[in-house]
Amino acid sequence: MPSHWDDAADIVVVGSGATGLPAAIVAREAGASVILVEAEDHIGGHAICSGGNLPLGGGNSTQKKYGVDDSPDLLFRDLIDWSVVEPNGAPPYRYNDHEIVRAFADNSVAAFDFLLAHGVKIVDQAPDNLSGHEIGMSAPRTLHCAVMDWPMIQTGKLADPAARANISSGSGLMLPLHHAALKAGVKILLQHRMTAIHRNAPHAGRVTGIAVDHNGAKLSIRAQKAVIIGTGGSSGNVNFRRMFDPRLTEEYCGLAGMPWSDQDASGELAAMAIGASLWGLTNFAGEYGTGITKPGLIGCQYGYANLRWSPGSAVFDKARAVGLKVADWQDVILVNMLGKRFHDETGRQFTPNIFGSFAPYEPGSFRNARAVTYNPSNFINAALAGIGDGQNGGGPIWAIFDADAVAREIWDPTPPHVDIDGGFFFSAESIEALAAKIVMKHQRVPMPPQNLAETVLRYNRFVEAGMDADFDKPTPLYKIAKPPFYAAWATPVIHDTRAGLRINAGCQGLDLTGAVIEGLYCGGEAAGGFSLHGLPRAICQGLIAGRNAAAEKGVA
Repeated sequence: MPSHWDDAADIVVVGSGATGLPAAIVAREAGASVILVEAEDHIGGHAICSGGNLPLGGGNSTQKKYGVDDSPDLLFRDLIDWSVVEPNGAPPYRYNDHEIVRAFADNSVAAFDFLLAHGVKIVDQAPDNLSGHEIGMSAPRTLHCAVMDWPMIQTGKLADPAARANISSGSGLMLPLHHAALKAGVKILLQHRMTAIHRNAPHAGRVTGIAVDHNGAKLSIRAQKAVIIGTGGSSGNVNFRRMFDPRLTEEYCGLAGMPWSDQDASGELAAMAIGASLWGLTNFAGEYGTGITKPGLIGCQYGYANLRWSPGSAVFDKARAVGLKVADWQDVILVNMLGKRFHDETGRQFTPNIFGSFAPYEPGSFRNARAVTYNPSNFINAALAGIGDGQNGGGPIWAIFDADAVAREIWDPTPPHVDIDGGFFFSAESIEALAAKIVMKHQRVPMPPQNLAETVLRYNRFVEAGMDADFDKPTPLYKIAKPPFYAAWATPVIHDTRAGLRINAGCQGLDLTGAVIEGLYCGGEAAGGFSLHGLPRAICQGLIAGRNAAAEKGVA
């Protein structure tokens, strides 16, 4: 316990993302005083970087408007269905905590109504199944947050006025909620990074507040009722994420949502230090959905396909490059650190089953597995396999291409489109010279120039023959022959976190025995037990946590 408190409120919320802001708003509107602390100098977390896709479901007003039959019971049944498997045989719902999913299903419609009541606009169209995964097979559920008149953080600009009502964006979710939080009287402290959670005793009693670092100043903030952890996941903490998957070493540095915010596991670590437990660990490494993705942008550190930073963004000084968007993977070959191909470049990342993927779908039926065409997508596994030297991690993956590919893709291979200074893009007049130039901190072994030259020569022969004898790339189309030649960072991207702290249906933090830690709440990607990706679970759990925390008796 600290000797004094620098600030105090009934509720202290940590993180201003899709868990933290809803939690803060609902707690404040319930009459509690609220302090929200945010480590960055801006709000929004990973949620504001998202595409604004919102598969809440459960029978909300938009579903009803467009004649979609859904209900809390149907949503719950879908999200615990053991019988659904993906094309690679992985089960996306089998390891979900039923208690947590039930709470999500029962609160999804209320969460949707909360968003509408607090300024979030929804694109006026029928729910679809084009975005979102692990959202159930019985009904289309994905809605979209319209950006409207809010600036897009990727560009720093407003969207085209003619299209604002139809552009889905995380800015259209988080900026209205930020406005609502300020209007409600939530006290928001930016650049306040939580460093610890205070409890009456190290592993006993109730939570009493948090320690924070504010630009070097060490402060303590008292929580008279509860602390709510909404810090996001652990994808940015190398040692933490490797507990779930030892392959995820340092070179996976282009995390989705960065550099706007980092998922540093700070909430999980602080809670574990006072006795909290982890939960639902299988979901982190499950080979379904988009936990790890193929890069959609190459030549830049941050290659997540659905988040492209532009020079007008407030964080472009950290992002450093826009990236080259790959339209056709026939235009490149992909090689590992040794300059060798490892897979068909057109291969897919892990793929989900969604509403309409197969029919008939029978909930809880062994026949569902028979209806799925077994077709494993092993691109990610091949990329993460490494070079056979006994080391963990796959190492950097490089896209190799030539001047003709640049012309076909209409790329500009110069800054700010590519990151030369950061070591994520190289060019040379010969293949051998290109290999010799690839020097950066994650390339732990030099790329042998002869290896890369032999790889390109062999691939060019495959193009001549019209057949890839090594990896069955469908009819290789283009030789790599015209200088200059290029090597662009094309390493897989860690997208989200699907394991975290153990919570109950009320989003209370639990210890290793399953006992409630009084005054501790958690939601979103910092919480475990639920494979559902992204915004919906974070919003729902934020509301559940905020509502229940505000109802705590607390301490004098």
